[in-house]
Amino acid sequence: MRGTSAQHPRSGCPVNAALEIFGDRWSLLIIRDLMVRGYRSFGEFLGAGEGISTNILADRLRRLEAAALLTVEPVAEDRRARLYRLTEKGIALAPAMLELLIWAARYEETAAPCALIDHLASNRAEVLAETYRRWEARDPTPLIPPFRQRPPAKASARRRAGKSGKEQQE
Repeated sequence: MRGTSAQHPRSGCPVNAALEIFGDRWSLLIIRDLMVRGYRSFGEFLGAGEGISTNILADRLRRLEAAALLTVEPVAEDRRARLYRLTEKGIALAPAMLELLIWAARYEETAAPCALIDHLASNRAEVLAETYRRWEARDPTPLIPPFRQRPPAKASARRRAGKSGKEQQE
């Protein structure tokens, strides 16, 4: 299914088309929070830990909705409250998000535990199946925990020094 999310794309390249929709850190972090942390409300996104401002958050939620990556659902008990949910187009980003998470944890300093990354990398199909199952069931149970603090530089350097990228994939 093809959309026209960007009114005037800079090129016909598919990577460019994707980046014009969600090519900033805030959009990807919102998608991450919807996909693997079970966040659904404005307040949950604000408290995610990266320090997004309210005006940027509101703008990115509008952009993602306009790009048909998420939908907005009213809360029956409070007409002012809104809950966000990935669309089929949005959840289709799960394989790319999983690979991005694994790549960054292997090559950059992150707070992701080595055992978790090894599990995700070794069980890609199962992790994706569970991600889709939770999305279909509207299950907000987090798939991965929030990573609040960065580890000491030595720990990450040790992890990366121990295995090359190719060795880590095997």
